[in-house]
Amino acid sequence: MIEKTYGHKTFYLMAINAANAIIGILPLAHLKHFVFGNNLVSIPYFDMSGILAIDEQTEKMLFSEAIKLGQKLKVDSIELRHSTPLSLLYKINQKDSTITYQCNTDEDLIIHELKDQKVRMVLQLPETSEMLMKSFNSKFRNKIKRPIRDGLKCKTGGIELLNDFYTVFTINMRDLGSPVHSKDFIKNVLKEFPDKAKIGIVYKDKRPIACILVIGFKKMLANPWASSLREFANLRANTLQYWTMLEFACDNGYTCFDFGRSSPDEGTYKFKEKWGATSTPLHWYYTSMDGGVVDTASSKKAKFDAAIKLWQKMPVVFTKMIGPFIRKNISL
Repeated sequence: MIEKTYGHKTFYLMAINAANAIIGILPLAHLKHFVFGNNLVSIPYFDMSGILAIDEQTEKMLFSEAIKLGQKLKVDSIELRHSTPLSLLYKINQKDSTITYQCNTDEDLIIHELKDQKVRMVLQLPETSEMLMKSFNSKFRNKIKRPIRDGLKCKTGGIELLNDFYTVFTINMRDLGSPVHSKDFIKNVLKEFPDKAKIGIVYKDKRPIACILVIGFKKMLANPWASSLREFANLRANTLQYWTMLEFACDNGYTCFDFGRSSPDEGTYKFKEKWGATSTPLHWYYTSMDGGVVDTASSKKAKFDAAIKLWQKMPVVFTKMIGPFIRKNISL
């Protein structure tokens, strides 16, 4: 999907035991740009990936192989995005929000992790959507039902809703000051996961005013992207779109809903918290190949505050045209 859309070279490391059984995997994408750096990331654009291994020894093997690949490609750093801590690391220092680790392998490398930066917001689901609705207090139930009373409708589907999704998505990303993903990127997500990826669109009359995309894996339904138009914020279209997908999740056998990453105490965090979602830390590790301080994707983003403000003033047609050429090189 990443190769098809953006042309980044991807690598699939795999550990196999004597019985020829797979005991560990590590997918990596190579992002190389003169502004955004030369890095291996597992994986860009999504919250979680990293090493999946049966034990610590396999974890070490895959990490060591990643280091060899990074040396061959002459990258500046390797970034691994985990939902649980890596077992091969041991803490050697903590200063402010940065934890420094040494890896328990033959490589003499320093790994950094930024704490209190991003968290996952996950809601455990009951067996039915009716039970979920009853779990909310009357005030919140009224907020969920209000958009429907006001005449809004949410339609769920697949690639046939792509155009409406992208119309809302591009406007919202411009308003946030962020370059938008290529339309082909969203299309390729839907093509690669036709039975697992769903789009939800909220309409006011026939106009799309909010959109959401979810991807199912086993018993989890995850939401990597959602957008709504600010001019219709008073209609609470975003509340309706999330309820529609939570209803879908409950009634289709999913046991948890991942709202995606948030920064603690920001607006999106508090919105997700109202649904009953609880936060769990994301462990994003940055390995510097030369032993220096890693310039992370988040720290790079902070340097572009002026560019964000300028981007917000650009016409949507302009941001839609050039945004994907920038967005492909931003791993967040």
